[in-house]
Amino acid sequence: MFLYLKTGNGHLAPARALSESMKASCNNNIEIQLIDGLSDSPPLVRKIIEDGYSYSVNKALWIFESLYALNKILIISVLTSRLVSLFIIKGIERTIVSQKPEKIVVFHFFLIEPVRMILQKHRLNIPVLTVVTDPYSAHPIWFLRKDQDFIVFSNELKENCIKKGIQPEKIRDFPFILNRKFDKANENDLKQVIRSKYGFRTDSRVVLLMGGGDGIPKGKKILKNIIKSDPDYELAMVCGKNSKLEEKAKRLVVKHGKGGIKIYGYIDFVNELITISDAVITKCGASSCMEILYLGKIPIINNYIWEQEKGNMEFIANGNMGIVERRVFFLPRVIKKLFSDTGYYNYLSENIRKAAISNGTSMVSDFIFNFKT
Repeated sequence: MFLYLKTGNGHLAPARALSESMKASCNNNIEIQLIDGLSDSPPLVRKIIEDGYSYSVNKALWIFESLYALNKILIISVLTSRLVSLFIIKGIERTIVSQKPEKIVVFHFFLIEPVRMILQKHRLNIPVLTVVTDPYSAHPIWFLRKDQDFIVFSNELKENCIKKGIQPEKIRDFPFILNRKFDKANENDLKQVIRSKYGFRTDSRVVLLMGGGDGIPKGKKILKNIIKSDPDYELAMVCGKNSKLEEKAKRLVVKHGKGGIKIYGYIDFVNELITISDAVITKCGASSCMEILYLGKIPIINNYIWEQEKGNMEFIANGNMGIVERRVFFLPRVIKKLFSDTGYYNYLSENIRKAAISNGTSMVSDFIFNFKT
């Protein structure tokens, strides 16, 4: 049983990737249940957690960052964890008790405490693994309980866990989890096929504008500034499930009569758009950043959540693998410099190659399959 929450795409994406990988390696002789931890919760609770997250990170980031800072205080993080557990535990309890899975894998920190309480209450001896989906700077609630078995995605985070008092043998670090569709080769012939498939020119530069499942914050402003700069490259924008952003973006393109700009909603071919891109303007979510780097593309970070995504940003910035520019009106200049200065472009590309980002999905799948407490 894989338990996740729909707060962004960073918790569901790794769960899906592992599910597909494990089923493929076992010839489908394994049953994996992907369970939304809020699916059986009261509608108001679901709305507060899911919509509250979406609103705070896209419209009022200071709210999310303030709550994050408060939860660095131990007593507040404990109270937050307990309070959320009270509202979501009943639905999860019914699912676990009725299904009695062989193993449980947790992909969100709010689900750690209710799972522990349920297993203790019903005296169920079910192995539990906690997958910390933030590779570098992780939310404090992940680590309230020191006796968990953790999967983490960087040696830096593993060392931080040890400093927090977690025993080294309880922590396993792997390369980040990516969907296997990102393993496809990135050769020029494949790129030309994809360009033709989606109507891009074969000889143009392509910039991709994307965020997570809710689209990229300030997406309309970014698009407007790029259109005003009269770009000589093609642009693709992925709005995710943010239908309002998609509508505004499409109206903007029609209003300015610009060709060479394609607007998408929620799609399942982001990997193909990244493959044909030369640079990707994005927020600093873990999955998005690792997907971009894995395919050897240059990320331009326009937005990141203080603390939670700060580690992702620093990994890219300190490794000289991308550009951090939070000022929307400067983005056209950044892209122009990137494409006009071949040496600079090649320098960033070479640093990405040297970082040797790999896909840990198969290794993590094998570990989960063989895991015993």
